[in-house]
Amino acid sequence: MSDRVYIFDTTLRDGEQSPGCSMTVPEKLRMARKLVELGVDVLEAGFPIASEGDFEAVEAVSREFPWVQVAALARSCTLDVERAAQSLRHARRPRLHTFIATSEIHLKHKLKKTRQQVLEEAVAAVELARRHVDDVEFSAEDGSRTDADFLEQISKAVVAAGARTVNIPDTVGFSVPAEYGEIIGRVVQALGDCAVVSVHCHDDLGLAVPNSLAAVQAGARQIECTINGIGERAGNTSLEEMVMILKTRPDCYPYHTGIHTEHLYSASQMLSSIITFGPQPNKAIVGRNAFAHEAGIHQDGYLKEKSTYEIIDPRSVGVPEGKLVLGKHSGRHALLKRCQDLGFDLSKSELDDLYHRFTTIADQRKKGLMDEEIVALIHAGQKVLGVAAD
Repeated sequence: MSDRVYIFDTTLRDGEQSPGCSMTVPEKLRMARKLVELGVDVLEAGFPIASEGDFEAVEAVSREFPWVQVAALARSCTLDVERAAQSLRHARRPRLHTFIATSEIHLKHKLKKTRQQVLEEAVAAVELARRHVDDVEFSAEDGSRTDADFLEQISKAVVAAGARTVNIPDTVGFSVPAEYGEIIGRVVQALGDCAVVSVHCHDDLGLAVPNSLAAVQAGARQIECTINGIGERAGNTSLEEMVMILKTRPDCYPYHTGIHTEHLYSASQMLSSIITFGPQPNKAIVGRNAFAHEAGIHQDGYLKEKSTYEIIDPRSVGVPEGKLVLGKHSGRHALLKRCQDLGFDLSKSELDDLYHRFTTIADQRKKGLMDEEIVALIHAGQKVLGVAAD
């Protein structure tokens, strides 16, 4: 089995569906340009039947980036599939992504249909999609809560109808890694080399990334994810986290992607500028504090050898360098380094005096001191020490 994992980005579709993340067509084009630069394998640009804006976005992305594999989402019904196919008419590498719910809870309460009806509609949608495009993906919505035998049955049926990719979503983030890996492993074994098995995990229990990792180990070779992990409710699998885990720990996960990781941080920043919020400060890989060090012990180790407290080179994800945050937890070593960076060569007595006054002020604040405040403290201390010497 290949060790190549394909990245299916749904920032512009599932990501955009979350509150505060709606994007205009020009904004989607801006973000799509960055995703293309990042190197995603499939770019899901929208859900054409949902709105005129979504239809226009898929069409615009297809026109603007003709060499890119662009996907459009459609429910397993004629109207949706035809609308998605129309939106993709300018794409040179179109993918039509059709879905239907397969779990008993969805069949009973949402669709009010039998398994046989759902199976027939799924097959019919894939067959119709194949009349428009060569590349069809089928998703079994709420796949992780679907009866295992039925999941295998419908997966085989849609592949026989022409689907090249079968996606098994953990739609509500209910599954846990061992369980999800077992589900994916069974589908992988059932389909063999006939189709790529994909996963689309949500983070309702904080397990989107661990579940996606378990799925890859079980044989899935496509991960559906978003920049900053945005998406419905608690979000989707974070693209930057997933990619960097595979890159940083090949000893545990011997797989690779085609992502140009040096663009991860700028992609995160661009998305934040387009929607109404950015990632939390302690967000892995792209958060403001991801490469920041404040504790004195950490700063001392970092200054001696960066790998003591940084397992990822910040430059590898597009962050210029790690940073030392000078606050009440900082030590003399970090303060001295900052003073040297600011152009001051302090004696031991000057550093001791500065450190005492610095920690006194920092202890009274919730935030650290800015460079200009440190410079002011240095000048004040030099005046005092100068008077004392006279």
